[in-house]
Order: sequence, then structure tokens, then C-alpha cells
Amino acid sequence: DHGFLLTEQFENLYREVTEAFAASDTRPAHLAGSSYPDDPGALRTYLNGLFDGMDAPPVAPAERRPVRCLIAPHIDLDRGGAAYAHAYHRLAQGPAPRTVLIFGVAHAGPPAPFVMTRKHFATPLGVVTTNLDAVERLAAACTWDPFEDEIVHRTEHSIEFQALMLAHLFGGQTRIVPILCSGPEEPDASSPSDAVAPFLRVCRDMAAESDGALAVIAGADLAHVGLRFGDEFDIDDEVIARIRARDTEDLGHVVTPDPAAWYRSVMSDGNQRRVCGLHSIYAALESVEGLVERGDLLHYAYAADPAGGIVSFAAAALS
Repeated sequence: DHGFLLTEQFENLYREVTEAFAASDTRPAHLAGSSYPDDPGALRTYLNGLFDGMDAPPVAPAERRPVRCLIAPHIDLDRGGAAYAHAYHRLAQGPAPRTVLIFGVAHAGPPAPFVMTRKHFATPLGVVTTNLDAVERLAAACTWDPFEDEIVHRTEHSIEFQALMLAHLFGGQTRIVPILCSGPEEPDASSPSDAVAPFLRVCRDMAAESDGALAVIAGADLAHVGLRFGDEFDIDDEVIARIRARDTEDLGHVVTPDPAAWYRSVMSDGNQRRVCGLHSIYAALESVEGLVERGDLLHYAYAADPAGGIVSFAAAALS
């Protein structure tokens, strides 16, 4: 009986949360006050501090090619701050994009390859508006219901951190298209499901039609290795060197850029490193294929997981 009551209470709570989320046209800033300050002044100071700590000089005016595709982390800002700074510093060197497609990672693992939302994203720095016309155009390309699992957007951080950085840099100048990418991939897969091709073709059409006013961001981390993630070994210098070598190999296909080669490279060992950004980076690269001339790896790092292990991540920009 006690177990039944707990289940019933959980179901009632889940229903209340789901109904409240569905009733609002805005997604709340889920991590404000925990992963980053919820006070606007303190948050500005915090985010400016990320950029103040950068070890790279500003890009010269002659080199300020508008960024069409940005790879940024989605690890928490405290651990990944330098990578966020390098990524968004580069984005800010050009004009503010009018629209940004953000491909995040659906850590909750819904079955749909892409999960969308029409909701705007609240931040302590103001609301980041969602481009509803773009959302509907992409939804029409889906052979599944892209809103069926919309609730996963409520607590997902991979887009929230990108929306926060865009609010800090561009305020209300930039609208977003929030897209969560899901798997899982088969261990022997060398390419993603054919179902994603029509969706990504529309993304590419939108990018081509924008004449550079649309940017694409992948909020993606790389390897997840160690006890915390199911491995039976501790992290040492040899493990770190091996992870860095494989990450470097994969990232070479990002800056080329070659989305199919990126996917094959990650999956060449069955994705043993658990690269959670596999699908979101692939989608971002496919969205700008043929539209970018070159890419630059801006930053690479890893951070320790408190429960044992490491997570690697990078910043890259394609123009």
C-alpha cells in the first residue's frame, strides 16, 4: 500500500508539473540560482569573468568572418567556463545572428530523433524569444511528432546554457530554435538514421536562405569516461592521453568540416567514450554543409566528475 501511495503521489506531481509547463509559453530558467546566479547583476559579473579569464587575443577586424556554426560545451559553467568563453567570444566578433538553431542533447533519452518546443526561454537577463515560424517549418519536415516529448525541455541544460550566453551577448536581437537531439545509436552504426535527413535538409535550406543571418550552435560535450559512467578503471595520465587522442581525431572532422566522417569516427569503436554530442554535432554540421569554408578548434579541455571520471569538451567555430 505504501508503494502504491508513493507511485500515485509521484504520478500526481508529474501531472501537475507537466500541465504547468504546457500552460506557459515560456520555459523557466531551471538552473538559475544553482548552476549560475539568478540575480542579473551578479550574473553579468559572473559571465564577464569567464571572458576576462581568456588566454586568447581578440580576433583582428579583418578576420571577423561571421560564424555560421559554433560548437560549445554544455557542461556546467564553473567547469567549462573557458570553453564557453572561447566559443562565444568568437561568435561575438561578428554581427548578432538574427536566428540561431540550437542543437542540444536530450539526456532523458526520448525516442524521437529531434524534440522541439515552441516555448521561449526565460533567463535572469531577459527572455530569449523562439522563432516560431522556423519551428513550424521544421516540424512540418518530421515524420514523428516533435512535440510529443516536449516536457524534456523543462529541465534539460544543454540548450539553457546556450540561451543564457546569447542573452548575455545579444539581448533581444537574436531568436532561437531549440532542438534536442536523441539516440540511442546502434553500437555498429556508421551513420545516423535516414529519418533525420529531411529535417536536416530544411535546416540547411534555412541557413542558405539567411545569407549569413542564421547561425547554428551545438551544445555538446564529448567523452564521458570513468567509474561514474560505468567503466571499471580509474582515470590516470594514460587514460587521459588516450581520450585526448581520440577526441582530437574526431574533432579533425568537425573543423574540416565533414559530418559523415565525424559520425563514423566517433562510432568506429562503438562510441566507447560515450560522446554525448554525437548527434547534436552531426546535426549542426549537416545544417551548414556546403555553406562553410573552414573551421577552427578554439579550445579543448576535460573536467573531473565528482563521482569518478572525466568529461571532455571543446569549442570550435566554422565560418
